[in-house]
Amino acid sequence: MNLDAAKLLGLYDAMLLAYGEQDWWPADTDFEICVGAVLTQNAAWVNVEKAIVNLKAAGVLHLHSMLELPESELADLIRPSGYFNIKAKRLLNLCRFIQQAGGISHLSRKPLSDLREAMLGVNGIGPETADDILLYALDKPVFVIDTYTRRLLSRHGLIKGNEGYESLRAGFEKALTTDTKLFSQYHALIVQHAKMACRKKPDCESCCMTDFCLKRIN
Repeated sequence: MNLDAAKLLGLYDAMLLAYGEQDWWPADTDFEICVGAVLTQNAAWVNVEKAIVNLKAAGVLHLHSMLELPESELADLIRPSGYFNIKAKRLLNLCRFIQQAGGISHLSRKPLSDLREAMLGVNGIGPETADDILLYALDKPVFVIDTYTRRLLSRHGLIKGNEGYESLRAGFEKALTTDTKLFSQYHALIVQHAKMACRKKPDCESCCMTDFCLKRIN
């Protein structure tokens, strides 16, 4: 699909002016980003943080430590993030994938197309989770499409809102300069804007882009 590059950059500039540069993803290590990407599936970030705190307190927020942990114990530690039994399996699948690849540093050296395909082959790792990891942990130029992104673009008339993930991701990457920092900042600004104003029920009074939003609530 084709997205209007000028309009996309206009949205970006407006959010950057309103919120400034964002320090996202919040994590101490690249491995923590990988873990957080799985935990945030169908979960509010505040609950993901609680699960991360549990993992740190137990001293298992490391690849080898997590692999040695019984699945049931891992599930109990990440209980605050919801769907904890499923996510424990997915985390261990991802850990085994990283271990077999020789670690995160080795993964980051692989070509993006090959790496993304391999990551999508890991059970429980879908496109959004894979792209979170690729962009924020492995420093690869992919654009993450999430609910907030769809909401923003549909409210500004750039998409219908029902486009497929891959089509929308490709549209973003085609319209914008291939730049990892731009992609990460843009996505982080969208997340911040969704928290501050562009919620499911929008707070238009505090929005930095109200004047040209199609879904303005008067």
